[in-house]
Amino acid sequence: MPATQFICPNGDKVNVEDCLKKCKQGKRCMFLPTLRAIAKSLDRKIRQPSVTELIAGVRETYLKKMTEYAVDPFSVLYSLQGQAIHSIHEKNAEGILSEVRLEDGITSGRLDLYGNLLDEGDGILGDLKVTNSYKLMKALGIYKVDVETGEVYKTGLKKGQPKTKKEFRYDGIKEIFDWAIQLNYYRRLLEKEGYPVRRMVIQAICRDSNLKTATERGITEKSYLIEINKISDHWLKLYFSKKAEMLREAMETKELPPICTPRERWNDRKCLDYCAARENCPYARRLMSEKENISEPVSSSESQAG
Repeated sequence: MPATQFICPNGDKVNVEDCLKKCKQGKRCMFLPTLRAIAKSLDRKIRQPSVTELIAGVRETYLKKMTEYAVDPFSVLYSLQGQAIHSIHEKNAEGILSEVRLEDGITSGRLDLYGNLLDEGDGILGDLKVTNSYKLMKALGIYKVDVETGEVYKTGLKKGQPKTKKEFRYDGIKEIFDWAIQLNYYRRLLEKEGYPVRRMVIQAICRDSNLKTATERGITEKSYLIEINKISDHWLKLYFSKKAEMLREAMETKELPPICTPRERWNDRKCLDYCAARENCPYARRLMSEKENISEPVSSSESQAG
């Protein structure tokens, strides 16, 4: 089920429908059309679990589908911007396959762009991402190293020690697992329909490219093209089939799935601040209680998580 409540700036929760009818606070926090667009973006009615839903932790997806939860409208604004970017591209995709939903017996996916995207002929599968400089830095394999300058400290606690400066390196591990399996499954869906895919490319737009923090992370452009390599179809089928089956069983039995993996929960950062349904998850509630130094009983299986 979709999110049923908005979280007001003062922390109060209000039913989405009631908020759209009239602000209970007496003063709206943003334009009514913006709130309507946010509400619409949260109300997803897709029969099959989508590729992006299966990439997330099974527990997270289960809680979003089966429980009522509240969202802070301000936390959805970046997602809304991403949807606007997709809409703009769809309106300018003459001769290009755009915003088409495909499905198989496992899952479904709405691909962004397919066709002659880079003046290299057909067969290019493209995906649009609006992200931040930190994620781009990780996706591009950018990191910093200390390099000696040839000088030494002449005074202070470091006297005699060599001076160093930070330099960027661009050969690090590219942390793009979620993006790679998403685009590869879209490739699989396209090829199943008879559309050959020669290349897979992500166009990543940096939403904080004009800030100093972006430059400090080695992000100097507003947009990057990131090549995605092919992943085994056999592995993709096993991975998505397993997660789809886990989700189906959980929804049929109404039993809470296992805790999301450390990667899926961003080593608990997602549980604490970013998972919309975290208040309905015993593991996330435990983490939030520990953070606030509030004791809350948890089951023995939950206490062994992580």
